[in-house]
Amino acid sequence: MGNKIRVFMVEDDHNFGAVLKSYLEIHDYYVHWIEDGKDAVREFRSDDFDICILDVMLPHIDGFHIAKEIRFVHNSIPLIFLTAKTLKEDILKGYQIGADDYITKPFDSEVLLCKIQAILKRNEKPENHLESKDEFDLGAYKFNYPQRLISHENHRQKLSPREAELLRMLCIKMNDVLPREMALKKIWGEDNYFTTRSMDVFITKLRKYLKDDPAIEIVNIHGSGFKLIVGTES
Repeated sequence: MGNKIRVFMVEDDHNFGAVLKSYLEIHDYYVHWIEDGKDAVREFRSDDFDICILDVMLPHIDGFHIAKEIRFVHNSIPLIFLTAKTLKEDILKGYQIGADDYITKPFDSEVLLCKIQAILKRNEKPENHLESKDEFDLGAYKFNYPQRLISHENHRQKLSPREAELLRMLCIKMNDVLPREMALKKIWGEDNYFTTRSMDVFITKLRKYLKDDPAIEIVNIHGSGFKLIVGTES
């Protein structure tokens, strides 16, 4: 898939969804398409995506509820709602949840593509810059990734390669959720019971290394992953 933009799409209309998926793939997007809303949040947690396209009217669970759950996992991912309804209340509800755009069916696929491109360009900021960053300020600590070193006052803690890689991924997602599956696949190469237990051990070690600053916390987000909280949350 290379560097393709990864789209998470929830759409229960099979014909419409198939056409939209094919159209986006023709334009070099990767599309993970879910037809049933009840599977959406679990599927979203299983991978890393750049943008979500959510139909509002779905069986079992509506797009608004899915959006709220997704925002709990990833609080800054762009959201586009699709709907056949033009009720003002629904449109306002979508934007209150944090929608980046709200598109009423039927629509021109080219318009959707332009909206996706505009939203992604608008959201190119801090996190993209952090992807190439090698040094991080963590409260009272400094983390040098190339040297695999955490320093605090006169104390220096050398990290193992996997500890350093995990801490860097947490730093890049600082105050946001690092999906467990993403870290496991990147650092350990696979996601299974044994690698999950190994990751838990590494998280415990990182907590110990950072324990002298009470403003720093690595919290377990049940069913999702971990969040490195630095100063802004309690």
